[in-house]
Order: sequence, then C-alpha cells, then structure tokens
Amino acid sequence: MYKHLLPLFSAAALATVAFTAGANPAEMIPPENAARFAGKDGMVCGKVEKARYAEGSEGQPTFLHMGGVFPRHTFSARISGANRSKFAFPLETLEGKTVCVIGRIERDSSRAEIEVSSPAGLKLANIK
Repeated sequence: MYKHLLPLFSAAALATVAFTAGANPAEMIPPENAARFAGKDGMVCGKVEKARYAEGSEGQPTFLHMGGVFPRHTFSARISGANRSKFAFPLETLEGKTVCVIGRIERDSSRAEIEVSSPAGLKLANIK
C-alpha cells in the first residue's frame, strides 16, 4: 500500500545526507561546498556539466567539471592521460550524468579538485 512512498523517503534521506555532509568519504559533498574540505578525503557528488579531454595539455588529463558551467565551475575531477586506459568507457560520456568522485580533495586556484587514478574513484549516482 505504501510502496509509492518509498522513492519519496529515499530521496528525502539522500537530501539529508547531502546537506549534512562532512569529511567522511561515505557522505556526499555538493560540488559547491567541496573547497571547504580541502586536504581531507571525501565524496563529491553532482552533475557533470562538462567533460573535457585536454589532449594538448601536459599529461593529457580529462576533466569532469561540476558545480556550474565551465569556466565558472566550483569543482573538477582530474583523470591523468596515463589513467584513461583504466576506464572501460570514454570518460566524456559522463557529461550530463550525476556522479560521485571519491578521494583527497585539494584546492586548485579558485576551485576544488580530486585526482582520480582508478575507476574505484568514480561512481554513477542515483540522485537527481
């Protein structure tokens, strides 16, 4: 009888976790708040606004920009070119999807960044 309420309760629980996120990697940190956790391990979850393979840049990194449209985004996941082959799919296909990036949060000029070295550092999220 209450099966239709289960998705609503699940969404409310996820929203509560997102708003109370701390430095614990099991808690979700919105991209806009990631810089507050610089120097700590965490899990930043949000929509990938832009996925860009910087083939001409040093190290040929792929950037997953979140928390706003590039170049005014607040967070980036950085995957070095040497680690691209570890992923079984093109990283650019994550654009428009909601993902969680897990690892050490660092500051890169005006935004936060996590260096992702393996597929274990990226998870598709089930939040909207």
